[in-house]
Amino acid sequence: MPAGAAHEEAAPVGGRIWNRFTAGLAALVLVMCAVLAMRFIRGIGAVTNLNDGYPWGLWIAYDVVVGSALAAGGFTVAFLTYILNRGEYHPAVRPALLAALFGYVQAGMSVFFDIGRYWEFWHMFWPRYVQVNSVLFEVSLCITTYTLVLFVEFTPVILERFGWERPRQKINRVLFFFVAVGVLLPTMHQSSLGSLLVIFGPQVHPLYQTQLLPLLFLTSCIGMGLAAVVFEGTVSALAFKRHLEQELLGKLIRIGTTLGLAFLVLRIGDCARRGVLGLAFQPTALSLLFWIENVLFLVPALLVATERARRHPQRLFVAACLLAVGGLLYRRSAYLVAYETGAGFRYFPSMGELAVSVGLVAFEILAITIAIRLLPVLPKEPEAAESA
Repeated sequence: MPAGAAHEEAAPVGGRIWNRFTAGLAALVLVMCAVLAMRFIRGIGAVTNLNDGYPWGLWIAYDVVVGSALAAGGFTVAFLTYILNRGEYHPAVRPALLAALFGYVQAGMSVFFDIGRYWEFWHMFWPRYVQVNSVLFEVSLCITTYTLVLFVEFTPVILERFGWERPRQKINRVLFFFVAVGVLLPTMHQSSLGSLLVIFGPQVHPLYQTQLLPLLFLTSCIGMGLAAVVFEGTVSALAFKRHLEQELLGKLIRIGTTLGLAFLVLRIGDCARRGVLGLAFQPTALSLLFWIENVLFLVPALLVATERARRHPQRLFVAACLLAVGGLLYRRSAYLVAYETGAGFRYFPSMGELAVSVGLVAFEILAITIAIRLLPVLPKEPEAAESA
């Protein structure tokens, strides 16, 4: 996504960086660092409830599988703006890119924390150790590469902040290549996160196990990513006392909810085709989760079904929250709740795992807040532009 390409003039929001809110976030990050110190000194078993039946838990199921999907707004907005040439989405490019960057940094850090023999993480980049037939290899390599691409794409914003025009222009000349790669890579690893569950076969409940998992994961991540962009847009407008880009956010949530409906049709239609839809009516916790997830994908589309409805900021915000939570529950259920490895194995996140996940979210929010205050990420407010 060429963040340095022609765009509406952006400017730092400014203001105090250190306040009660950022201090609270920093405290959560410090707690995370303390837990991670124990993890790296005493081993992963000292701070997690992972076992032979559940070799991954919250750090993968939420921080990677869910976190990367919520960061999918970056490549989606890039696709709309630069591939489909829809210039009206330009004001959302830099905020979506920033959120995607730190979202994928969070995902990459989580993978590193979760690796038992973390000192050998470099093996996935060394041809001698590479297993090219592994879905995990594809996911890890794509996430790493896409994170680097996001850093390159965001570089012009930093150069613009310091007035380094010549380097920025040079980078802009090659950003079209990174745009193409940045749109392609997420589609690969997001669908591969679904392919990973296909390999588990009967260990995943029939309501969730299907050959369409790659398509379902890709479709849901686009809706979740756009919902995250709308959520962040409304929250930033409130937090920084800025004008709400209501028309723009309305268009984005309409696309997101449309993808949510497509996901719903694919999911229920596939269950009916495979003859497992009857399992959804059994009195089990998993069937209840199945319907809760479906309702969370359906209701947002009803909330913003008309242009008049999309003029209400509250509806945009609620629809974005519901769509994001629906995708979150679906992915968490598929990776943890619907995954049954056999008798004798149970998993529930430890306090250490929860502390790290909460700390990573706090780190992401803190980093985004600081970046928005210091860098030209958000469009300059009309009154600010006039006074300048």
